[in-house]
Amino acid sequence: MKAVVLAAGQGTRIRPLSDSVPKPMLPVADRPLVAHTIDAAIDAGADEIVLVVGYEAETVGEYFGSEYRGVPVSYAVQTEQAGTADAVNTARDHIEGPFAVLNGDNLYDPAAVARLFDQCPAVCAIEVDDPRNYGVLSTDAGSVTGIVEKPDDPPTNLANAGAYAFPAEAREWLEVPESDRGEHEITDVVATVIDEFDVTPVTLERWLDVGRPWELLEANEWKIGNLERRIDGDVSEDATLEGDIVVEDGATVKPGVVIEGPALIRSGATIGPNAYVRGATLVESGAKIGHAAEVKNSVLSRGTSVSHLSYVGDSVLGRDVNFGAGTNVANLRHDDADIEFTVKGERVSTGRRKFGVVAGDGAKTGINSSLSPGLKLDTGATTRPGETVERDR
Repeated sequence: MKAVVLAAGQGTRIRPLSDSVPKPMLPVADRPLVAHTIDAAIDAGADEIVLVVGYEAETVGEYFGSEYRGVPVSYAVQTEQAGTADAVNTARDHIEGPFAVLNGDNLYDPAAVARLFDQCPAVCAIEVDDPRNYGVLSTDAGSVTGIVEKPDDPPTNLANAGAYAFPAEAREWLEVPESDRGEHEITDVVATVIDEFDVTPVTLERWLDVGRPWELLEANEWKIGNLERRIDGDVSEDATLEGDIVVEDGATVKPGVVIEGPALIRSGATIGPNAYVRGATLVESGAKIGHAAEVKNSVLSRGTSVSHLSYVGDSVLGRDVNFGAGTNVANLRHDDADIEFTVKGERVSTGRRKFGVVAGDGAKTGINSSLSPGLKLDTGATTRPGETVERDR
């Protein structure tokens, strides 16, 4: 079974985090998002990975190379983002025999991916309360009988989860006409397979489509929450570490620090002195949390610094961000309503009662800056000392 993993998109809804890093390469616990998908495919028995790349393809290639975990990796370049079927068709020269297709920006229940491979042809689905915003599967007697995109009256509550195991014949069905959205949709390929084969629905116990910044935060909550305690770095005897915490070799935890797991402190990161880290927090390589700073349930990307006397909660900070001393992030509205965030120019609900700031690479705050809930700081944005920032910058 070859696994075709789709990783060509930039991720416009997750900006500014994807301004210079393709969305599938954003950090989720100890590896990029797409690596979790590839690991699930390899664990399920994939004997080759075919990565469909496009935006910042070099970043993907540098990480995975020509072999990953002993499994060959090849690449197909999608020059224009023309839909999922087009992406898979880009890889058709690499396909022979049965093949799987997985979205590189989705997190899957690994056991379900193994069942998907075993039951080929098959489609992964997830039970949802309101399937109207998804592709929806129809089933009968344990077989998939149809698939329809975003129906007003869904036939079931089984949403398409973007993972497929196709028979070899499907290679010849990848060239599909444009849909009403102007894209070549993989669901049209699925429909043909359903007409020709008995297709099994494989229900996922857990699944996450990571499309927006708070979903990247949720992805880290999931994967960091699965880590088992391991302390390999330089941890002061005067530090307190409670729960499932990983401190990698090369990380430094200084005196007076309190870390309440789950948390992942990566090699080259520095915490403290006297800092407080809690919640599902990721501190990437080269990131620093200064004296008496508190970071809660957040992602601090590579090279980012949260200076002394600062508070950062429920936030995602890109690479080389610098929060000046005394920067405070508000993550809760006074009326307790869900926090809203700007996605492609529109304010949308995050569905989260607590959500702080999303900062693009290289953003910087002046000392004693105050940042409102649901705020976006674009790549390279700055604030003035003592400023209260209430609108995206």
